[in-house]
Amino acid sequence: MSSTMVGTETAGVEAEAAEAVAPYHVPHHSHRDVSGGWLRPAVFGAMDGLVSNLALMTGVAGGEVSSRTIVVTGLAGLAAGAFSMAAGEYTSVASQRELVEAELAVERIELRRHPEDEMRELAELYVARGVEPALAHEVARQLSADPEQALEIHAREELGVDPSDLPSPLVAAGSSFVSFALGALLPVLPYLLGSTVLWPAMALAAVGLFGCGAAVARVTARSWWFSGVRQLLLGGAAAGVTFLLGALIGTAVG
Repeated sequence: MSSTMVGTETAGVEAEAAEAVAPYHVPHHSHRDVSGGWLRPAVFGAMDGLVSNLALMTGVAGGEVSSRTIVVTGLAGLAAGAFSMAAGEYTSVASQRELVEAELAVERIELRRHPEDEMRELAELYVARGVEPALAHEVARQLSADPEQALEIHAREELGVDPSDLPSPLVAAGSSFVSFALGALLPVLPYLLGSTVLWPAMALAAVGLFGCGAAVARVTARSWWFSGVRQLLLGGAAAGVTFLLGALIGTAVG
């Protein structure tokens, strides 16, 4: 074999070795927070309070009542809506948490009474996802060595929940109350500061609607101005319709 061929083969082997030991490059990319985190429920709670209280106040204003009546209506709507949202959110989250905890208790008993069956069930889940049976069984065996870890894995795989990250009913109720109340306060605020006409409340509410819509754009693929304008139009339509209904009802009652 000539020296040229030997050199070529050696170079090829060295190149393959260098490629093998070189670090594997993983393209870096990021995703949006599809759950929305805390921003989504906070913004939607405020938006709900703003739209509902604005519509309530404009509906009453359409009946040509005094500014004092509009203020009382707005404050009553704020309190009623905030307490209703908090109570509903507390009941909903508490019920969901109690259901999950009951299912976790059942799973914990099964893991204690039938550990082999539960381990086999976990292995079958991995096999269904394409893992080789022998490897799936070994993974399930190692993961089942710790009872608490086994419970967490079964909960994730079978129930789709994380036992260590269950929502708090009190936090959910409190955040709903505060966000709704802040949104509902906006259309009332000009009256509390001395205004006796509707348009300052409408103007401040419009700013709030656009701001809430723009904030929602942080958890969507839409631009901030599109989301802002869309929410402004929807909230304005709700206020306009209720104002007309209030005017019609006021005329009929009068």
